[in-house]
Amino acid sequence: MAGRQADTAALKVPRGRLADGSIDYLTLSFRELDAEVDRWCARLATAGIRRGDRTLVMVRQGLPLIASVFALFKLGAVPVVIDPGMGLRSFLRCVARSQPRALLGIPVARLLSWIAFPAFRSVAVRVAVPSALTARCPGQGESALRAFAPAATGPDELAAVLFTSGSTGAPKGVRYTHGMFDAQVELIRRAYDIRPGEVDLPLLPVFALFNPALGMTTIVPEIDPRKPAEVDPERILQAIRQEKVTNSFGSPTLWRKLADHAAARAVTLPTVRRVLCAGAPVPPVLWEQSVRLLPHGCLHSPYGATEALPVSSIAAEEVLRETAAATLDGAGTCVGRPLPGVRVRIVPLVDERSVPGAPVQSLAVGEIGEILVSGANVTREYDALPEATQHAKLREDPAGTLWHRMGDCGYLDAAGRLWFCGRKAERVQTANGPVFTEQVEPLMNRHPAVRRSALVGLGPAGHQQPWLVVELADGVRAGDAVRADLLALARRHPQTTMLAGIAFHPRFPVDVRHNAKIHRLTLARWLAAQSPSAPPAS
Repeated sequence: MAGRQADTAALKVPRGRLADGSIDYLTLSFRELDAEVDRWCARLATAGIRRGDRTLVMVRQGLPLIASVFALFKLGAVPVVIDPGMGLRSFLRCVARSQPRALLGIPVARLLSWIAFPAFRSVAVRVAVPSALTARCPGQGESALRAFAPAATGPDELAAVLFTSGSTGAPKGVRYTHGMFDAQVELIRRAYDIRPGEVDLPLLPVFALFNPALGMTTIVPEIDPRKPAEVDPERILQAIRQEKVTNSFGSPTLWRKLADHAAARAVTLPTVRRVLCAGAPVPPVLWEQSVRLLPHGCLHSPYGATEALPVSSIAAEEVLRETAAATLDGAGTCVGRPLPGVRVRIVPLVDERSVPGAPVQSLAVGEIGEILVSGANVTREYDALPEATQHAKLREDPAGTLWHRMGDCGYLDAAGRLWFCGRKAERVQTANGPVFTEQVEPLMNRHPAVRRSALVGLGPAGHQQPWLVVELADGVRAGDAVRADLLALARRHPQTTMLAGIAFHPRFPVDVRHNAKIHRLTLARWLAAQSPSAPPAS
């Protein structure tokens, strides 16, 4: 891209406000970003980072993240990216397991590497991140800059280790190859018709790494990735309007906050062509809000996971025309048709560890089971976790198609669309069969008193009682009247008549990465500690 559109803006980093209130940006063209990557290459190579070295990346979003990671790619080193929001204990376990040889970090990260030395025992090289906005040294001219040739990496060579969020289990490192990254870029480009010269504002920092390969300008958002829920929506909307943003990726929680803020001020976003919303199911109200918010654009919801992204996608028009009503009636959430080159199977739900051999027979249309996916964008193994790899990866034969178990429940409809019914680990296993979160929660979330709800189970698997935990909307007080109203709503739908009770929680535990995935297993433990008793049925 530096050769194709050298003078096009590649990156804009906010650095304050101008006198007229507009955002002041440090702007780098693709040529300048390429030069910045070479500066990082020089810094890393001088420090002793070599091809194949695992390098733990602990830098700030924006320019340091993009330039340093692409420098590692250019040198043939392997960036290791772990979400610090998972909590210190989990973070340190991930560091110890990934065995990085090098650490690229801000001062507090380097300090942590000495304080928690056992987890960082493998680190032999520590590289400081400069406090300046760029890595350019004082007095360094462009003529003095060494141009680094990209390492001759192959499609099956390890490119990076990225960690899952750990929302329903321990975080796991996922091994990405260069071929998988290439497949992802092409899938995203073709699925959403993304073209060089577009402008993106990524509300999840790691997704900014796709932009240079797609030829998009990255507008770094004014958001603290450690506390995404505290974002000031006016700052984000100002950036979108000022920079004529055409594309954005973010969680349903963040985009719901932006949509509410925009609606209250009668603001629309006419330059935005598409919003990609992922990390959790998009609620029906956000699909409806998107029509007014994006007069010349469309809200899309890609489905996938760290191990396989993207798998399928659906757009607002199809949701509002064909699937939203079914979601509100307990059918689950439609996540669209599999993308070209991606295959999906639905197999029976089993909890046993998998064994080598062919996956079991696929279920019929409409039958709920576990979602399996296969394609060039699907990762082949976890890092240093052979048992997890064996459990999650299935082969039709020793040399055949590799299938990844998504850990999600769902089904395929007669039109070939995939419907998501919830995480396998979060289904409630009653004596009368499983109850799925996405076939219950959307029904109850329609109530004006409910901000969000979570289906959880109490008791041993196979004999669990389904309970609904509710986080109430602002200004609503918990009490018997609200509980009775919600139980009356539950009795009107077959999927919710079996609820044993309703409990109120002040603030749901959610993931830091998207601020959208509810930690239902944590809520189940909280509820069990309350020793709840079911309210009267009448």
